[in-house]
Amino acid sequence: MANVPKQEEIVANKSANKNADNVSEKPVEEKPQETTVEFLASLAGVLVTGLFIITFVLQAFEIPSSSMEDTLLIGDHVFVNREQFAAPTRWMGPLMPYRDIRHGDIVVFLSPAEHGLFVVKRIIGIPGDRIHLRNGAVYRNGQKLDEPYVQIKGDPTDPECARCPYRMNFPAVAPSPVDQLADNWLVSLPQYIQGEDLVVPSDSYFAMGDNRDVSYDSRFWGFIPRKNVIGRPMFIYWSFITPADQYQMRSVGDRLGFMAHIVIHFFGQTRWSRTLKLVR
Repeated sequence: MANVPKQEEIVANKSANKNADNVSEKPVEEKPQETTVEFLASLAGVLVTGLFIITFVLQAFEIPSSSMEDTLLIGDHVFVNREQFAAPTRWMGPLMPYRDIRHGDIVVFLSPAEHGLFVVKRIIGIPGDRIHLRNGAVYRNGQKLDEPYVQIKGDPTDPECARCPYRMNFPAVAPSPVDQLADNWLVSLPQYIQGEDLVVPSDSYFAMGDNRDVSYDSRFWGFIPRKNVIGRPMFIYWSFITPADQYQMRSVGDRLGFMAHIVIHFFGQTRWSRTLKLVR
């Protein structure tokens, strides 16, 4: 009789252990897998969003010339914010950081001198500003500008620098045929000169390249109309060592040849240090 309680205790312990095992062996619920339709719907959403951004907000451009060196180099590929300088819309206004064009902004715009040509320059003057250059230094509203990004290598006293006097002492020095001003600018330039200054009219901007020795800019073709402004370069997404005259190679053979060159030399001639560099 004394052994009966021990047997009942053993049975009870086995029952408790069995219940514990049942609890620990309870299967984990698996998350339902995404169906093909759900995957395609997610992918479509991503593609639509990307297409919207590329179509209405960002646009890719390649830098073709050295006029903005060393800020932008030939072969830099940039994304341009097309909306920042656009007229605010009622439905997108609260979502987009719209603002006016400011001094020092780098902008992409349609050239007023050559139809269909996209150009990139730095804004020096906005409507109402009074601009002049003296020995290469820019004066705005009587104040000499501090421009650490500018390159000036030419000497205005060098007799071999035929275009130096005009471009480095604009507009005090009258243009000559060697300066190659756009025809309409040659005619209209005098009406904007007051004293030693050029006065920027409304809805217009005066812009120059950072590489002042070679930049063909507002000194030579005039003001940028507000309607010509495309947007502001945001960052460099890729940079590849490119010949200075590559943008003039427009035949199919030339283009295919350069594409093959890129494929072969992609890793060796990509400027990796400039990837994702902000444009300022």
